[in-house]
Amino acid sequence: MKEIQVIGGSGFIGTNLINKLNQDYTIYNVDKSSSKKFSASTTVADVRNYNKLHNAMKSSEWLVLLAAEHRDDVSPASLYYDVNVAGTKNVLTAMNDKNIKKIIFTSSVAVYGLNKQNPDEQFKEDPFNDYGKSKWQAEEVLRQWYNEDPQQRTLIILRPTVVFGPDNKGNVYTLLKQISSGKFLRIGKGNNKKSMAYVENIAGFIKYCIDNNFNGYHLYNYVDKPDYSMNELIEVSEKSLNKKLPSIKIPYVLGYAGGLCFDVLSFITRKKFSISSVRVKKFCATTQFSSDKLLNTGFKPSYSLEQGLAKTLNSIGQSYD
Repeated sequence: MKEIQVIGGSGFIGTNLINKLNQDYTIYNVDKSSSKKFSASTTVADVRNYNKLHNAMKSSEWLVLLAAEHRDDVSPASLYYDVNVAGTKNVLTAMNDKNIKKIIFTSSVAVYGLNKQNPDEQFKEDPFNDYGKSKWQAEEVLRQWYNEDPQQRTLIILRPTVVFGPDNKGNVYTLLKQISSGKFLRIGKGNNKKSMAYVENIAGFIKYCIDNNFNGYHLYNYVDKPDYSMNELIEVSEKSLNKKLPSIKIPYVLGYAGGLCFDVLSFITRKKFSISSVRVKKFCATTQFSSDKLLNTGFKPSYSLEQGLAKTLNSIGQSYD
């Protein structure tokens, strides 16, 4: 059975990916934390510690690199570069030593920046925060590695938009949880559109690349279409929940000011809150991305975006029972 090495597989995307890959492959997972679901196939090691990483990694045909520092409120900001850039360099060095020549790397649409006009993979990179900058730098490190031996190596870079699904605690999950509980406050006019990605579909595409033995260099955005505006997202959620949500809208200026207040409170108390100025800014921004190139590979997602939202909302509803 073909062997797959996953780095950073104990998290949200990784757990879904290993669950899918386990059907057909032998999986080895390396993560700084043990996996709640796949502890037997997990070795604990941090990508920042080369010696421990090297000892934990095994030889395999493919490696999937998911490990990343990605929260909005990481401090100090240097952690983004220590994990996302230096950690990637460590993984590649260990890959060379273990003769692993095929890697799939999850980057991010954050490399494009905010409020762009539906960028595709040819769009100029313009990251606005340290997370996006560090992901772009990691991509460049990977491309340099690939170009050193393009005849023998394979590099697939996947740039997912915001990812959601059951049991994830990210921004979309938090939003859906607020909607489900009826405590959701609409900020701005709600016409801004959001590209989203359902986690089981992303895992499915990664497996699709491995199943079909992709070779060479490939760069893909990952988006599950269509792109909903915030108003449309609320309508879809109301349909799934079979309930009507409050229609009161808070002006953007007031919402952003509230986010700044939480920033100050977080700084004073050293606590992290679900509301911040950055999250308000991202919430009200238009974040649409093209996925035409990926769809041209022939990949068919297992779930529609509406089905993914329904599964996530249903899981949230069950947590209240």
